[in-house]
Amino acid sequence: MRLGRLMARGAEAVAGDQRLDALAGPAGDAVRQALDRQPLKDVLSGTWLGHPLHPMLTDLPIGFWTSAFTLDLVGGRGSRRAATHLVGWGVLSAVPTAVSGAADWGDTTGRPRRIGLVHAAANTTALACYTASWIARRRGRHWRGVALGLAGATAATVGGYLGGHLLQSLGVGVDRSTFPKPPTTWTRVASATEVTEAPRRALAGEAPVVVVRHRAAVTALDARCPHRGGPLDEGPVRDGCITCPWHGSVFRLDDGTLVRGPSTVGVPIYECAVVGGDVEVRGR
Repeated sequence: MRLGRLMARGAEAVAGDQRLDALAGPAGDAVRQALDRQPLKDVLSGTWLGHPLHPMLTDLPIGFWTSAFTLDLVGGRGSRRAATHLVGWGVLSAVPTAVSGAADWGDTTGRPRRIGLVHAAANTTALACYTASWIARRRGRHWRGVALGLAGATAATVGGYLGGHLLQSLGVGVDRSTFPKPPTTWTRVASATEVTEAPRRALAGEAPVVVVRHRAAVTALDARCPHRGGPLDEGPVRDGCITCPWHGSVFRLDDGTLVRGPSTVGVPIYECAVVGGDVEVRGR
């Protein structure tokens, strides 16, 4: 319990340290500019998969390196070659893992960007240590390789904790349209005369919605982009689609389906009706 509190305080201290912005800001902007190209962005974000790619890829280097550590611990001399191969495979798999994580990090700001910077630094340190471990093992310096692997595991543990903090405490990668839930009963959100072809933000209970006139009818979608919670009501409407103004995810107005990432899922759509001159919506 005490260790957990100390680690949580450390993560919060990093998140609140504005001095990191001097590096995190320009670095994050540079990463985003470099990777924000289609279809590369969709590939790295996991749009094609319907699930964020980075968390899945992290299992590969962690699995390879943990297996190598286990062999070092209990496998004996006969397992050294296998452990060396596992360390090497971990290094190779860490590269696409890091690139996919960088693509996600470039879309963050503020506290998540600061945490992400230190998360990336820890994991880069781990990668460097494991690369050196692999080289040492290949040269026959087994125990040096083991020591470098332990240093890499320590750095990777710090990086993993911060990655968990980004997800659990700061909500990076979480579908932002999930909460709060839309109302299950018909709820007035606007007057029909107020709804035009320009998107308009309203509240359906506690859930923010976008109402817009599309093909002579009124349609309503969740106002939060699932990717990072961008305000869809501030995005342009073109060719039957609405575009998130923050990171460019595109969704169809008809059914909320995803046309282009970096979001990995579509945006929830509401049932919509015009009753007595008022626009009413409810969740599907």
